[in-house]
Amino acid sequence: MNSSTGSNGGTVNGGISFWFAQEGLPDPREPLPGDRTADVCVVGGGYTGLWTAYYLKKAAPFLDIVVLEARFCGYGASGRNGGWLYNGIAGRDRYAALHGHEAAVRLQHAMNATVTEVLDVLDAEKIEADQHRGGVLEVALSPAQLARLKEFHAAEHAFGEADREIYGARETAERIRVAGAVGSSWTPHGARLHPVKLVHGLRAAVEALGVTIHESTPVTEIRPKHAVTPYGTVRAPYVLRCTEGFTASLAGQRRTWLPMNSSMIATEPLTDAQWDSIGWNGLETLGDMAHAYMYAQRTADGRIALGGRGVPYRYGSRTDNDGRTQPQTIEALREVLVRFFPQLAGVRVDHAWSGVLGVPRDWCATATLDRSTGIGWAGGYVGSGVATTNLAARTLRDLIRQDSGQGGATELTTLPWVGHKVRKWEPEPFRWLGVQTMYAAFRGADHRESTTHRATTDPVARWANRIAGR
Repeated sequence: MNSSTGSNGGTVNGGISFWFAQEGLPDPREPLPGDRTADVCVVGGGYTGLWTAYYLKKAAPFLDIVVLEARFCGYGASGRNGGWLYNGIAGRDRYAALHGHEAAVRLQHAMNATVTEVLDVLDAEKIEADQHRGGVLEVALSPAQLARLKEFHAAEHAFGEADREIYGARETAERIRVAGAVGSSWTPHGARLHPVKLVHGLRAAVEALGVTIHESTPVTEIRPKHAVTPYGTVRAPYVLRCTEGFTASLAGQRRTWLPMNSSMIATEPLTDAQWDSIGWNGLETLGDMAHAYMYAQRTADGRIALGGRGVPYRYGSRTDNDGRTQPQTIEALREVLVRFFPQLAGVRVDHAWSGVLGVPRDWCATATLDRSTGIGWAGGYVGSGVATTNLAARTLRDLIRQDSGQGGATELTTLPWVGHKVRKWEPEPFRWLGVQTMYAAFRGADHRESTTHRATTDPVARWANRIAGR
């Protein structure tokens, strides 16, 4: 694990993530010892892979399931995210356009229920992951953001989220005192958790069921009924690709999902007086309506963990080195923290890190099993994966049971994201130029909206969204 202390006030930079710094790295599992066979081979030891192994083994204990992980379980986005267990899913509006409004409503209801499903499993398996169901509060800090917030709130109601609430400035401040907040929207379908505690708990639960996990085993190629590694090949009727932001490292997958970079900081623990000045007693996860948005949580040990986009994409779909983050990104996230909470201007940033998430060309999450090859995959969560991975895993379980004759179609196998296909990303250098242009446009739009105080979305941001396919 590579970490260092840089010029940002003693901030630990990298080392995978703050969450791993707290919990420590897990005891390593042995690499694949050679060729072997299995009933199901899961490629990737993050949330998607672990949840899938969990639900498949629970449903069919006789299955021989092997999980192959390139580094160690949770090394990717599952061990570096913001700890938002919430009901957002990438692509819902597009699915409504393709399959009809009611199909998208079913997808949204499934996501709402997924938050409860995850918390129920954590209780049943006695996994302590600092989980607290405080909901999600998304705030508006300008007239343009407020206009988008109201449109967003109305859209969520239209997709069946009748228990969502909207607040003005005073009611928002009663929950969290964000400087300059003019309104907010709150949903109960959200919880805070500790990402790595969840990974460790899931890995233990999966192994207790009899699933075999091989770490330090990078899969270089997936082909029908084969997962190829430097140590041997696993042959199985079903091979499931659960690699999210690291999908581009597989043979033939470089343009499938773009590895988008996101960065985070964690403050030192705040004092009681500082928390009294902020509020945040409901432990909601916190976001905003900016185009280059932020996300944050109040951690169980009294810190603020806050994230957003730094350097959004590295040329050639490269991924980072153990989470190390550019100093200018750390400073930019600190500026977001102080803009939200000016009274924290002197608070130390203890840790900074980065990681990649998977972005399809149309920004739609998918769960799929190709019945002709036995290859399945799930991902493209675009940053909403903590809960969506669970829905994806249960969907893959049902698709495999249906294909193998152990069950029929279920509510999950008929959701509109199942089997969705999307074109590949553009080749380089167009991919890199497009992403850099898009995020420069979003940052410029956020600046103009905050200074002009117009109650309409900046036209450059609307253009960038259309070009990006969002």
